[in-house]
Amino acid sequence: MSFSTSRSAKAFIPGATLVLTGLMLGGTTAQAQISTPQPSPKSTLTQRVGLTDVTITYSRPSLRGRLGFGDVGNKSVVAYGQRWRTGANATTSIKFADDIMVEGQKVAAGEYGLYTIPGKAEWTIVLNKSTKMGANVDGFKDDENVASFKVKPIKLNDKVGIFTIDLSDFTPATTNVVMMWDQTAVKFKLTADVDSKVMAQINEKVINNASPTSGDLAAAAVYYFDNDRDMKQALAWIQKANATDPKFWNVHTEAKIRMKMKDYKGAMASAEQSKKLATEAKNMDYVKMNDELMMDAKKAK
Repeated sequence: MSFSTSRSAKAFIPGATLVLTGLMLGGTTAQAQISTPQPSPKSTLTQRVGLTDVTITYSRPSLRGRLGFGDVGNKSVVAYGQRWRTGANATTSIKFADDIMVEGQKVAAGEYGLYTIPGKAEWTIVLNKSTKMGANVDGFKDDENVASFKVKPIKLNDKVGIFTIDLSDFTPATTNVVMMWDQTAVKFKLTADVDSKVMAQINEKVINNASPTSGDLAAAAVYYFDNDRDMKQALAWIQKANATDPKFWNVHTEAKIRMKMKDYKGAMASAEQSKKLATEAKNMDYVKMNDELMMDAKKAK
């Protein structure tokens, strides 16, 4: 009796094992996926503008023998006068970490869809609260726009085969967003709020601080110098920084401030001191800059 039960169990187990193995293999096959390159690869561009981080996420279609922009019916990828998600696949998005000015219009911190309406002589560029429309822009709502403006397209000499968004023409507080494809480029300006943020720090760390560090004093002086603010105040701060911790780069800043104030004798003295410190530190770039400043001071005397 027990022998019969044992044989029955042995006969059943291999079959069950085969079924279980088949299920396991089937599950593995179902989960496996083949990864292939996307025709319009996704790209993310992150850049600090002033003190604000800007992130643009978009997919990059290729021409592949086609025309990028053109009149309706001429087999162009994007027809003039029609709203475009400004790329392929999902809607292109642009994200600002802080409030910012976009082509002169104030835009609050946040993430927005970047939509365009290309034209032969003029493009309309729109930032909209919706980032999810993709290719279907029929449900676009104008009342969700946060900025809308027109720009003139630029004809490129060379053809750009894959749609490209980049940032260019940097200043301490601004940059241009440039979009290029085929032989067309358009751009618009971003302006970050730098001054109020820097001045808030200067007020906190220097002006209203009884014991500012030499680093903060020097940074405040450099900001005043670069932005043509009160040179007397800038000089007072950099002198205080150099009195306790003279660094060749900070002493060179003092020389530049004195030059701007037309104190050529004082500028030469500061440049001599900076050169000596730079020579000891084996920083030949600053040695050269100080030599050039002293030559300019001699000519200006």
